[in-house]
Amino acid sequence: MSAHSQILLTSSEGTEFIIDRDIADKSMLLKCMLEDIGEIGQAVPLPNVSGPILTKVIEYCTHHRDDPNFLSANDDVAADIDEWDLEYCKVDQGTLYELILAANYLDIKPLMDLTCKTVANMIKAKSPEEIRKTFNITNDFTPDEEDQDWVDEH
Repeated sequence: MSAHSQILLTSSEGTEFIIDRDIADKSMLLKCMLEDIGEIGQAVPLPNVSGPILTKVIEYCTHHRDDPNFLSANDDVAADIDEWDLEYCKVDQGTLYELILAANYLDIKPLMDLTCKTVANMIKAKSPEEIRKTFNITNDFTPDEEDQDWVDEH
């Protein structure tokens, strides 16, 4: 199978995307699927990924197309995020969460790591109240519970 062959993907609402095989191979889901069934000559449905999110995923994989360390494990959460990736993650929270879900579904570990690290950085050094505000979380502690020491420890 040629590295320059193309794959047709269909998003959850039916939008079609033609991408190069090497871009599709950044997703372990697609890579394994294509290795198992070969060139199928028809669209690969991705029912859990919307068109706009698939566009962002393809953008990410295309940017990292020639990255030799793309799949190397980098579990260093303190590692710096490169400038392009920082700009890529400057999206609204809803889009960021959809990217996390898509990265998980498509099994693209570097994108999953990047998006989760972005969320972690959003809460780093924030108080519980600031975190609640950032993520629109309702404080469900009673006044008596809030007065207890264990509330601030978590």
